[in-house]
Amino acid sequence: MEFIFQIAILIMSIVIHEVAHGYAARYYGDLTAEYEGRLTLNPVKHIDPVGSVFVPLISYLFGGFVFGWAKPVPYNPYNLKPGRWPEAFVALAGPLSNIGLAVVFGLLLRLTENPSLSFVTITAGIVYINVLLAVFNLMPVPPLDGSKLLFALFPEKIYKLRSFFERYGLILVLFFILFVWQLIAPLVSIFFTFLTGLAI
Repeated sequence: MEFIFQIAILIMSIVIHEVAHGYAARYYGDLTAEYEGRLTLNPVKHIDPVGSVFVPLISYLFGGFVFGWAKPVPYNPYNLKPGRWPEAFVALAGPLSNIGLAVVFGLLLRLTENPSLSFVTITAGIVYINVLLAVFNLMPVPPLDGSKLLFALFPEKIYKLRSFFERYGLILVLFFILFVWQLIAPLVSIFFTFLTGLAI
């Protein structure tokens, strides 16, 4: 039952994450996601068999929590308004949506008097998973969202190296998960406790 709750929370959170990217892209001039029917909260449109089913199952079995991703919302950066910042803001929209969800449900948990155990479990799960998604996606590792924000801050010469780094994106992400994530993971616990008042 716990796994079902966690997978439901994860799917809700990653769908909102991807839809936020799509709406941000539309705001800055690209209608690709809208044309392809991805500006919807219908999870069927966003579920990725590996990232939304297999990876969450494996992460739950070996780590006790679920983690995963949805199909990335498509957008064409050449349709965005000129400059590097529109693409950075499109990338930032996803993690910001997760932060927003974590803050809202964290406040709900703090302001509810005498909450039931099931309410605390579900609400805390929403906060934890969304904090986890936000922190992970903001890491400056291609092709994660944080890398697009970082490249927008770089001078033009370094920005042009982006395609080179993104070519090896999967290798970089795996290296990051295996060797660096354990150093950053405590941030998830810190933000979770700050938002909910609960310790992990």
